Amino acid sequence: MLLDADPARAFMPYPAAVVPHAASGPLSGLTFAAKDLFDVAGYPTSAGSPHMLAMSGIKTRTAPTVQKLLDAGARLVGKTITDELAFSMSGKNAHFGTPVNGGAPGRIPGGSSSGSAAAVSNGLCDFALGTDTGGSVRAPASHCGLFGIRPTHGRVSLELCHDLAPSFDTCGYFTRDGDTFMRVGEVLLGIDDNPVSPQPKLLLAKDAFGLLSPDVRETLAPAIKGIEALLGAYENVTAATEGFTALYWTMRYIQSREAWGVDGPMIERYHPPLGPGVADRFEFSRGVTDAQVTEAQVIRSAFRARFNALLPRDTVLILPTMPDVAPLLSESDEALNDYRNNALNLLCLSVLSGLPQVSIPLASRLGAPFGLSIMGPAGSDLSLVALAKRIAAAAKA
Repeated sequence: MLLDADPARAFMPYPAAVVPHAASGPLSGLTFAAKDLFDVAGYPTSAGSPHMLAMSGIKTRTAPTVQKLLDAGARLVGKTITDELAFSMSGKNAHFGTPVNGGAPGRIPGGSSSGSAAAVSNGLCDFALGTDTGGSVRAPASHCGLFGIRPTHGRVSLELCHDLAPSFDTCGYFTRDGDTFMRVGEVLLGIDDNPVSPQPKLLLAKDAFGLLSPDVRETLAPAIKGIEALLGAYENVTAATEGFTALYWTMRYIQSREAWGVDGPMIERYHPPLGPGVADRFEFSRGVTDAQVTEAQVIRSAFRARFNALLPRDTVLILPTMPDVAPLLSESDEALNDYRNNALNLLCLSVLSGLPQVSIPLASRLGAPFGLSIMGPAGSDLSLVALAKRIAAAAKA
């Protein structure tokens, strides 16, 4: 996409390349963007890093997930900015800039799929691909007022996509409306092997809501009441019986070890200048010990078994997507890092369990959008998308 056609600063400034797409298909007439972690023939792949861009060269193959969308008739309009090496959640890239949050221009877009969320929220394309390792689709979806999904781990191919932490990495997407969310899901997600029904059993993660301030809980209360009116009464449950602190560190140790395994050799060999926060996270990753990882793997395994049992067939969990609306762009790096750490307490449930989570744009606070999430059992992704569409439509009725 040309710079003069990108008022949201969402796209990498690459020269336009011809990317063929089918003349007809279920996504015909729709435009999309791909996070600059996915290879697309005719373009380089930067992974948000000038050094990786310099080493990339022009790709000759297109990632299968991107190709699936092209084959369904969607037209690619460009590759979007990602946080550096996808290891951040603010949406601020020290090298390529900060895309504009279309739902709240004075606030961060959220990362690391910041450019994809900005492109959709500013109406520059109909949908966009992102990746979610620790929250990189769900966070910007909530911040920018979009539908967004982190699928069941392994549901959507990440072949020819730059990794961050492979045992956590997933491919998700953003849309502005429920109809497009469903259309894209039917192509990208395919048929569920474990769908939830239109009237599933409802659970509410009381401990997750307990992490929110009273003002934030009050903001989400009408949306919860709307879901209850549509789907029936919910049961309060404790989602993190292990405690959020234990799960936070479990996620962080595993993610950090895997991220160092992916990018550490490049960092140690070339010493590229890393942006604020990203440099700190990789330095932390370098020092994670085998004992910390071993203990974290044990906790993850036990949590995964317990949490999957909490969400059996035809059961949906309601939880907040993020701890609050997007922070202001003027917030310090320290404040943004504190916000990120608080957010990971909520975001880690889907990451560690491998279960799908959908963020729905149902609320607003301080003039900024705010998402509410639903989670379901493994393999219920497309039916969760359909349910999210129904919930959002009922909220507008």
